[in-house]
Amino acid sequence: MESAFWQGKRVFLTGHTGFKGSWLSLWLQVLGAEVSGYALAPATAPALFDLAQVGKGMVSTLGDIRHLPGLTRALQQARPEIVMHLAAQALVGASYADPVETFSTNVLGTAMVLEACRAQPGVRAVVSVTSDKCYENQGWERGYVETDPMGGFDPYSASKGCAELIGASYRRSFFAKAGVGLASARAGNVFGGGDFTEGRLVPDCLLAMGEERPVRLRYPDSVRPWQHVLEPLSGYLLLAQRLYQAPEAFSEGWNFGPDLTDARPVKELVELCQQAWGSRLPWEQEPGNHPHEAVLLRLDSSKAQARLGWQPAWKLAEAVRHTTAWHQAFVAGNDVAALMRKQIEAHGAVDA
Repeated sequence: MESAFWQGKRVFLTGHTGFKGSWLSLWLQVLGAEVSGYALAPATAPALFDLAQVGKGMVSTLGDIRHLPGLTRALQQARPEIVMHLAAQALVGASYADPVETFSTNVLGTAMVLEACRAQPGVRAVVSVTSDKCYENQGWERGYVETDPMGGFDPYSASKGCAELIGASYRRSFFAKAGVGLASARAGNVFGGGDFTEGRLVPDCLLAMGEERPVRLRYPDSVRPWQHVLEPLSGYLLLAQRLYQAPEAFSEGWNFGPDLTDARPVKELVELCQQAWGSRLPWEQEPGNHPHEAVLLRLDSSKAQARLGWQPAWKLAEAVRHTTAWHQAFVAGNDVAALMRKQIEAHGAVDA
């Protein structure tokens, strides 16, 4: 990824107030891009968007992506060259509690974003972020590749498979004819500093250790492709750059996951968090029945490595150390935005 490419580029993000969106917004500001965002207000308190004062370096508009007139106005005002669609209902558990809201946001919302982009002259590249859970999970030992079929047991996973189909339809029906690059990006299970979302493993783990109580796990043996948030974000940025430069060559689906050796059981990730924190409290099995979740999920990113030149920078233990350092800095009242910039620099995904 070339830092010079991003200097002065007009970039529009949906979901910029969320965890991943805040990190990406700040990274783009570091790169010198002109950043605009459209999203709901932050969903947590505290929120990374507020703590790191991300909104000071960009144009931030609050709104629902399902409201096409408001979204269209924001796009018209931003006049973006590149659009990154991150806004979503991102939790499996919440999708069981309110499946209609999940499908509405993730499926209809994606269609609204692509429709608004289609009507906006000047857009040259669109990256639509979905999920590793968009694949029909067969319980395979191997990592899922981009040609595997879409699917999903739970409403969240199914909604991401649907979003992929919508993206493919818009690409073939509209974007390819207009010479606009449209690609989807499928990341692994991300974590990092500033995620305060309830029901996510690493935030729950850090909160429990900070309160000196055992971590409670629903499925300790479930395997996921864990990665620091900067890993897929570097992939999104590189993909957007390639789309802008050669839309026909890169308009397809892309996996951005960790090395296959970093697809680990839940309990192993918790143990790494405990080592980084210095906690000796054992984890506990959470009693009771829990909604269905896939037991095994790995992501094969060899296509991105071969054709984009992308690869993860941090192994799992290092990613955990950076995340723990952020959380401890936050608890101590330190400047988390400055730490985030240092971690972005340390990640080293940008050529000077």
